[in-house]
Amino acid sequence: MPAIVLIGAQWGDEGKGKATDLLAGRVDHVVKFNGGNNAGHTVVIGDERFALHLLPSGILSPGVVPVIANGAVIDLEVLFGELEAISARGVDVSRLRVSANAHVITQYHRTIDRVTERFLGKRQIGTTGRGIGPTYADKINRVGIRVQDLFDPGILRQKVEGALDQKNHLLLKVYNRRAIAVDEVVDDLLGYVERLRPMVADTSLELNRALDEGRTVLFEGGQATMLDVDHGTYPFVTSSNATSGGAATGSGVAPNRFDRILAVAKAYTTRVGAGPFPTELNDASGEFLRSRGFEFGTTTGRPRRTGWYDALIARYAQRINGVTDFVLTKLDVLTGLPRIPVCVAYEIDGRRVDEMPVSQSDFHHAVPVYEELPGWDEDISGARSFDDLPPAARDYVLALEELSRAPISVIGVGPARDAVVVRRDLLA
Repeated sequence: MPAIVLIGAQWGDEGKGKATDLLAGRVDHVVKFNGGNNAGHTVVIGDERFALHLLPSGILSPGVVPVIANGAVIDLEVLFGELEAISARGVDVSRLRVSANAHVITQYHRTIDRVTERFLGKRQIGTTGRGIGPTYADKINRVGIRVQDLFDPGILRQKVEGALDQKNHLLLKVYNRRAIAVDEVVDDLLGYVERLRPMVADTSLELNRALDEGRTVLFEGGQATMLDVDHGTYPFVTSSNATSGGAATGSGVAPNRFDRILAVAKAYTTRVGAGPFPTELNDASGEFLRSRGFEFGTTTGRPRRTGWYDALIARYAQRINGVTDFVLTKLDVLTGLPRIPVCVAYEIDGRRVDEMPVSQSDFHHAVPVYEELPGWDEDISGARSFDDLPPAARDYVLALEELSRAPISVIGVGPARDAVVVRRDLLA
């Protein structure tokens, strides 16, 4: 059975939660391999809407084993808050597995994240202030706290003391904030130990054994390609690898075990936070997309920036990730537009550019070159086959497919769980 990677093709918020949920009933494990509670997935089941921030979307599917793997960072307060919230709504959370090697977000990571962002002033990146970046920085600097450290109070205290030796100087002398006491952090983390203990495992071993036994594993990426720390619009990126390569390093499953790479893209484009965005619309069209698509962050509530579909970004995502299938979401949002522009190239300093520019400066100054496609007025939310779509909607999908260089296998036509058109079985 296959190992499948599901990632975002744009700047996040593409609807990966719905795509994961579409598959989750047919897979055995769903794995969160990067990021923390700095992004959210919204999943609609019947009349109920679930907003997940740290938990894998597969936790909502009976029988699926949800896994938070080593590449993720975990805010324990958020973890148990989410578990309690969905448990109270009747969801079985007993199957959750947490990697012993995942890093833990502490109080001082959240504090440093917020004060550092404020300190940057006009150069702010647009971080969520949830401590994600500082936790990954500590991981790379080899002063991080891992889940396994919580089970040895002596080691935990040593590591917290070592981290705060430096960070308290920074808080006091640079940011004019109070020092954080070692006991305050240690006692807070130790308070989660007994609840955490039954969940902790060698998740790399468990996932590889699952694949050896013929089970299907879905690797669910947080954020998206254009927010990847190596391949995104640096420095306006997240602090982890949100591309398909991150699924291997973030889970301990080798890349040659992955069978399919699925990328989710909206039928238009959005992003949250600062950074370049060539097709951004600061006009009535942008507001139309925002209001019709309810483009507000699941985690932050911030209004999302909106723009037309960018085929160069889709092609870049296909190349960087090795995309085998695209999942196109929110096609229904475009209903009612007489003409729909699609960005097919950029103009940079008078030159036409057909691929993502390597220079961030060039990307910042890129002017989109549009081709317009006919729109449609028919309600498509009831469509369940490609032939159910009006001709103009079908032509729009086929045009994006050709421009994006990989099949569009699934199309989202509404917010409901079953509001999808499946052109190709993603597990076949």
